[in-house]
Amino acid sequence: MTRTARPRHYLMCRPTHFEVSYAINPWMDPSKPVDTDLAVAQWERLHALYGELGHRVDLIDPLPGLPDMVYAANGATVVDGKVLGARFRNAERAAEGPAYLDWFRDQGFTTRDPEHVNEGEGDLLLTAGHVLAGRGFRSVTAGHAEAQEFFGRPVVGLELVDPRFYHLDTALSVLDADRDEIMYYPAAFSPGSRAVLARLFPDALLVDEADAEVFGLNAVSDGLHVILPEAATGLAARLRERGFQPIGMDLSELLKGGGSVKCCTLEIRAAA
Repeated sequence: MTRTARPRHYLMCRPTHFEVSYAINPWMDPSKPVDTDLAVAQWERLHALYGELGHRVDLIDPLPGLPDMVYAANGATVVDGKVLGARFRNAERAAEGPAYLDWFRDQGFTTRDPEHVNEGEGDLLLTAGHVLAGRGFRSVTAGHAEAQEFFGRPVVGLELVDPRFYHLDTALSVLDADRDEIMYYPAAFSPGSRAVLARLFPDALLVDEADAEVFGLNAVSDGLHVILPEAATGLAARLRERGFQPIGMDLSELLKGGGSVKCCTLEIRAAA
């Protein structure tokens, strides 16, 4: 299969204020030291890579007191130039939603302030036919319905059952939206959700626990290049077999907050 990279438009947030001062997922441990300078350096390499690959990257200013704002994917969901803001379950991150929505309003986007909990592209991932929507730990079913009404696209709810994979983008990644091609870790989902995924995506790449545990699924694909944590070596080999060009990145410092490549990257999808 011939793979083709398509230029993308991303929003990112420099981890100027990154730290782990609270624990709201299994990866966070405030007792472990965090090197903010190293986190910034690792993030800068990811930011530079997007430019080298021909993608456009806008930046939102990091705000003091919001150490998780670096995880831009959680800040909103953008489909056809319409922006559904995020409403966070945890009080520690609540102010991030309005901050991201203000940025999009300032840029002239059509926006919606959400009524129900959804954590942006952490739990809402776009394929050709559907919006795949995670629930179980953060986003809720009512938020899925709100997304469907706003975007006018069918939303498929998927139940997450392993707290290590608390957002959909830690357990599933869209490799090529136009071709409805995804990869996922089956054990992260309930039996019913696994059956739905198998029916919708019979040719999906199934990822094992070793690669999932190092956040290999928290990846970004432009249709050819797949940027993923460098520790996911087995997954990288399997992606090559499918004609992709995997690029490993070291975001180990940001993993201490429970995020990696995708978490740091919010895609801005313009109107068709």
